[in-house]
Amino acid sequence: MGVHLITGAGSGIGAAVAAAFAAKGEELWLLARDEARAGELRARFPASRTVAADLSEPASIRSRLTAGDLPERLDSLVHVAGVVESGRVDETSATVWQDTLAVNLVAPAELTGLLLPALRRGRGHVVFVNSGAGVHAPPRLSAYAASKFGLKALAESLRAEEYAHGVRVTTVYPGETDTPMQVRLHEQFGLPYAPQDHMSPASVAAAVVMALDLPQDATMSDLMLRPGR
Repeated sequence: MGVHLITGAGSGIGAAVAAAFAAKGEELWLLARDEARAGELRARFPASRTVAADLSEPASIRSRLTAGDLPERLDSLVHVAGVVESGRVDETSATVWQDTLAVNLVAPAELTGLLLPALRRGRGHVVFVNSGAGVHAPPRLSAYAASKFGLKALAESLRAEEYAHGVRVTTVYPGETDTPMQVRLHEQFGLPYAPQDHMSPASVAAAVVMALDLPQDATMSDLMLRPGR
């Protein structure tokens, strides 16, 4: 049975990844922003264990999560949590930039650094669920795209650094997926929303599981996903 820690399991892709692991009988550790959210996650995934740390305050992650709160070994760490605010460059405040980079980039770096001993013991796998905006920056999403470009760089450096320890690293770049974030973005852009035009979170979760299930002698470093319609 594998041991997996997931961020962003409350909805969308993160919830679908957690459900896929739960269906396989894997041991789940779910990160929540606070104890109330942790209780909601335990209700949804009764066999899971939860830890609480606010990703919008990455400097507090290491103090909030002590060694006794965390698994001793990990088969995977799956980063899914993220935030997005739309706006032209001249409309985007410094606060939005700081908050977006904190949750989408600095927090994954901090959490990964904290969990590297457990990942090394398990010869585990780090998965960063990125975005199509991590390879092509669209208009009105400069802060979000910058955070995702940075996440790509984090993954590439981590992959090179941890190769000798047997830790694998995969970045998944989903296109438009039927999630609450996507609904909100369409509302902000004034666009009609049709769920059938998007990938399901379960399809993205299947790709994550596929990457994790590769034999130890292979790594799927980058995985692009696009809606099939």
